[in-house]
This record gives sequence, C-alpha cells and structure tokens, in this order.
Amino acid sequence: MTGKTIASDARFDCVLRGGTVFDGRGSAPRVADIGIRDGVVRTIDARIEDGLATKVHDVSGKWVMPGFVDVHTHYDAEVEVAPSLSESLRHGNTTVLFGSCSLGTALSSAEDIADMFTRVEGIPYEHVLPLFSRVKSWSDLRGYRRHFDDVALGPNVSAFVGHSDVRAFAMGLERSVSDDVRPSRDELAAMKRLVEEGLDAGFLGLSINTNRWDKLGGSRFRSKPLPSTFARWDELRALAAIVRDERRVLQGIPNISAKYDTLFYLAESAALGGRPPLKLSMVSLADVRSNRLVYKAIAALTRVTNRAFGGDVKWQGLPMVFDLYVDGLDAPIFEEFSAGTAALHLGEMAERRALLGTQKYRSWFRRQWTSMVVPRVYHRDFGTTRIVACPDASLVGRTFREVARERKQDEVECFLDLCIAHGEKLRWYTRIANDRPEHLRNIMANPDVQPGFSDAGAHLRNMAFYNFGLCLLKMARDAERDGVDFMPIERAVQKLTGEIADWLGLDAGAIAEGTRADIVVVDPARLDHTLLETHEAKIDEFGGYTRMVRRNDATVPMVMVNGRVAVRDGSVVDGVGRQRGFGRFLGAGERSAPSVVREDERGAEAEAR
Repeated sequence: MTGKTIASDARFDCVLRGGTVFDGRGSAPRVADIGIRDGVVRTIDARIEDGLATKVHDVSGKWVMPGFVDVHTHYDAEVEVAPSLSESLRHGNTTVLFGSCSLGTALSSAEDIADMFTRVEGIPYEHVLPLFSRVKSWSDLRGYRRHFDDVALGPNVSAFVGHSDVRAFAMGLERSVSDDVRPSRDELAAMKRLVEEGLDAGFLGLSINTNRWDKLGGSRFRSKPLPSTFARWDELRALAAIVRDERRVLQGIPNISAKYDTLFYLAESAALGGRPPLKLSMVSLADVRSNRLVYKAIAALTRVTNRAFGGDVKWQGLPMVFDLYVDGLDAPIFEEFSAGTAALHLGEMAERRALLGTQKYRSWFRRQWTSMVVPRVYHRDFGTTRIVACPDASLVGRTFREVARERKQDEVECFLDLCIAHGEKLRWYTRIANDRPEHLRNIMANPDVQPGFSDAGAHLRNMAFYNFGLCLLKMARDAERDGVDFMPIERAVQKLTGEIADWLGLDAGAIAEGTRADIVVVDPARLDHTLLETHEAKIDEFGGYTRMVRRNDATVPMVMVNGRVAVRDGSVVDGVGRQRGFGRFLGAGERSAPSVVREDERGAEAEAR
C-alpha cells in the first residue's frame, strides 16, 4: 500500500528495509519496506518511518519473498533429533512436509518404523531404531501432531498419513507384506478409521505407494516391498474416497519402472459420475535419460485428465539436474531389478562380495542390466558414470567404460570386479534425469507441475536437492537475462510458495498484511554456479554419518519463520530463538496463529539476531 502514512505510535518488532518484494501470488514485484510485529506482516509500504521498529534489516538489492514449501521430504526421523532441519531451512524452505511415499512414524512400533523407513530412504538403521525406541511417546495420529508442540522446530511442518504406516499398524507388519493376504473387513475398517482420524487432526491427506522396488530393511522381512505396495486397488480406492470427500490430497507413487499404473491414478482423480475431483500429487515428472519420450506422454495424459475429465493432478518436478552419487551398489536404482535387490539384500559386505564373484550371479546381473525389454528408470550407461573416489587413485575421474576398455574387459564384469575390490569405498557419479535445460524448462513451466521432490532427509549419501527452490529462481532469472521464453520471476516465486500452499490448504506462501511472516531473503547476484556444488557434512545426531549437501550460504542472507530470524548468512541462529524453536505444525485448512514473542524475550532475540 504505497504512500500509506504510518501512525506515530505504531511499532514493529522489525522492518525489512528496501527489498524487492514478491508477494507469492504472482503480482509484479515492487521495492518496499515490510513491518512485522508479533510474527505477522503488519504493513508493506514504500517507506516506513525511522524509529518505529526495534530492529531494521537493510535488504536493499535483495529479493524478499514468502518461504518455500517443500512438498516431498523424508525428515520423519531427522526432525526428532535435529529439529532445526538446517539443510532445508538455510535454503529458504520454511514449510516442509513429512509422511511421503506411504511412510510415517505416527502409528507403528520403533522396530517396524526402522524396517520400513531405512533401506528405501537410505537412512542408517543403526541410528533410526534406537532413536524411535527412545523418543516415541505417541501412539496415534493426534498424539503425533501434538508432540510437535514440544519440538524446537526450525521450519513449519505438516504431514500426510502414510498408508504403509496405517496398513502395518492395522494388520501387523507380517500380514501387511504377505502376497496371499488381504485385509479382513475389520482391518479395512480400522484403516479407514485411522485415515479419518488423521484428516480430522489436520493431516494433509494420504500417501500411497505402488512402486514395488521400495524395500524393507532390518532382518525380519528384509527385501519385501513396502506394505502399501501389497494393497489392491479396491483397498486404495476405499481410502482415497475418504480423502476425496474431505477435499484433501492423495500423494501417489506409481510403479516407477513400468509406469502403467499411472493410468489408474489419473482415472481416480477424474471427476466422473458426479463425484468431485481427487487432488492428486504424483511422484514425479522428469526428463529421464533412459526414455526421452515418457515425460511428454505423461504430461499429455495429465492435461487430458485435468481439462477433459475434470481431474486435479499435480506432478512433483525437480527444477534441477537429477544427479546421483553412489557408494558401490548402495542406491535405490539397483532395487528396480531383482539381481540388484539380491545384492542389497546382503547387508554384510563379505557376503555381498562373495555373491558378486559367482558366475551365475554375474550372468543374471548382466542379463537384467543390458535387457532392452525390462522397463527401467536408470539409464545403465557406464559411459556416463564417473568414478569420483576410490582407494585406487588411478581410477578417479574416469568412467567405468574407460576403465573396462583399458583392461580389455566387459563393462559389467569390470563394474562388479571394482565393487568386489573396493566395496563402499568405490564412489561414483551419474546424471539420471533433467540434464537438458530446454526440456527441464518445459517441465517446470507446465501448469500441472509443482516444484519439489527434494527427498530432503533421505538418500543421505546419494542426493542433495535441498536448494531446489533457489535453482528454479536461477532458471527464471537466467531465462529473463538471456531472452529465453520461460516464466517471469514472480511466477517462479508463486509456484514455489502461494500456489502450492493454496492447493494443499496450508496457511502459508504469501506476503500480505495479516499473513504470518515466513520470509526468505535472496541475493540474486549469488544465484550462480555454486548452487550445484556438492559437499559432504556430518550429522552429529546420527553418529557422525556423512551426507551430501549443497551449501550456498551467501545466496540466502536471511530466513524468517513466524516473524523471527531463523537463518543468518546460511547458518541457523543460535541462542534463545533456536532453543524455543521457530516453526510449528500447520494443519490443513487451519488458520495458524503465529508465535507471539513476549516483550521480555524481544531484547534477547534481537541480540541473537
């Protein structure tokens, strides 16, 4: 509201001075001051008088926008030991979602959680099991939500009800992963009741999974697919009907390799026979190197579903190159064929080496690796797979194909030999998808695509997509600079914030008078090559386990959550603010009151800033 006069007695906890403000609704940006009091944006003005705020932050030359909403994370475990979720928060993600891919930690026992969660998401079992054995004080969905009242969260959080969590709880884990077992009438009724309870408690919806190369860890049912994958469509439809009636969201993970059941998901979303559309969040749309046509076909089918049949389907899309680091064989891409699963079934490296050395196994692996009939996601091209670390330093920087040719050896034989010789110390890199900029722009500009699928908190040694939001901003800025038709920056901001929040029913994603002050400040001059640089960082809370990260601290000079500065120059703020936490659980369809900072705390918090 440019030109508005501020009353002389008005006071603000802080003012963001002189930034270029993007409101998250797609409006053209404007240079303005933002006045914040008690966690709420109180005014947006061309100039707020001096002396009206306890603290003034000069953000001139910077972009000021709502915090990003990350629609797909697996922070369900990490939030219990490192609730600042600093890798996401430092990149401007002020709201993150749990309960993805049918997983969850609300209902199941600690052992069942560890079995379901760790292998499929690449999180160390030896830390997850004792963690939930120690901290799990809740036993239902309402209790799970309530426990976040006592967690010193960095960002705000929300969650889906996980179908695997529900199914294992209602049927018992063993029955839930048995091919010849269907839920009894009472068990199905229990699942329905649990989904209803979750939606009543403010969960966003239900996540299901029909991708059978997502496998259990542990020792009891190791290498069985997740419980959700055993459900027939009549069970899934019965649960989806509850989500539809409540106008919530169904997150779906289709069979990623075969992709045929994508049609079932799309049909479920369609508004047929007078029923309302089902909001469907699908994982995920990508320009995969193994099949350059598949994303176009899926996008076309989705357009038809949404336009002609009244559906409401959104695909999650990663606005950056989908690259992967792998230690030996430890990556989910090997779960898509049975020979790879057989190797990963063996947790002991000595046993795995022995298997890889047998001729029978090698022939099996080679047949599946080179098959042109079996559907695939991973391209399996040894010519584009480069060794980045190895005890034999002469191999570093070379592709497996180059090494095989030097040794006059079959590529598969060479790869397996190196896995035997070096195990997890053989580290290699490849790009799976989104390596063609023009096609990536087409995906991200698609109105049926939401930026996301960071998988933050999972695949800790394999991927680092925490800064996906910054990558989309860079894409928009670069396209504008180079005269390439893509999307204006305000549209990119809208896709990362208000559009997602509105669709999910979350009170987030906007900067306007009366909104909660979840704000990220971005330095556009630092949207550069550093966004793709990878590093390794230890997770002290997981025994020093090392994960992949991207650190672009100078790109995000400030992040605010609930009106309090949570990140300064890429680092989570220490002191009183962190001890109290910044975020809270956001319920679907709820108007969330911001945290009110008491007058006697403001001085201490200003000092922390």
